[in-house]
Amino acid sequence: MALKIKICGITRSEDLEVLMRLKVDAVGLMFAESSPRRLALEDARRLSEQAQGRIARVGVFADAKPAAVWTAIDEVGLDALQFHGQEDAACCSAFGLPYLKAVRVSGAVDEAALRQGYPDACALLLDAGAGGGQAFDWRHWPANPSGRCMLAGGLGPDNVGRAVRLLRPWGVDVSSKVEGTRKGVKDAEKMTEFVTEARRAAAGE
Repeated sequence: MALKIKICGITRSEDLEVLMRLKVDAVGLMFAESSPRRLALEDARRLSEQAQGRIARVGVFADAKPAAVWTAIDEVGLDALQFHGQEDAACCSAFGLPYLKAVRVSGAVDEAALRQGYPDACALLLDAGAGGGQAFDWRHWPANPSGRCMLAGGLGPDNVGRAVRLLRPWGVDVSSKVEGTRKGVKDAEKMTEFVTEARRAAAGE
């Protein structure tokens, strides 16, 4: 299976165009209240319409009220959801869309227990913490994952190749390390380099 690539925290149409030219698998539209990349509904709708049919649109939430998630689904148009808070499986699966559950990694990962807790998650996203831009100790990555695990946190063009070769994740997710000096404003060159390095590593190059 080909490596899945998701770039999160998109706020600009021109950045989304770069991602579509690169043919990445998914774009993350941020709705978490604490994020500096959080989108107003009208801006999210505009980006969603631009991406529709070309790239999967993932709405990112953290302990949001169900009404807020439903509003984003109904008014923006989303293909999948990503939860970064304390949501349980019942909450995550209540919206009828595929979902990723983010897990903060601070020690050894009990993947079997996580999958038991979120049996219908399409993937587990293992991260050092939402939006922190820091990598966790990769020695805590599950040795032989029984299902889909996406790697996030601290990835960038400089280390994604090594991460893919070492850990063989189902997918990779990046945000801050492909930005310039302003949060939410992506750098086309960095995004291109990230995708190129990740795909080279996945192909064994």
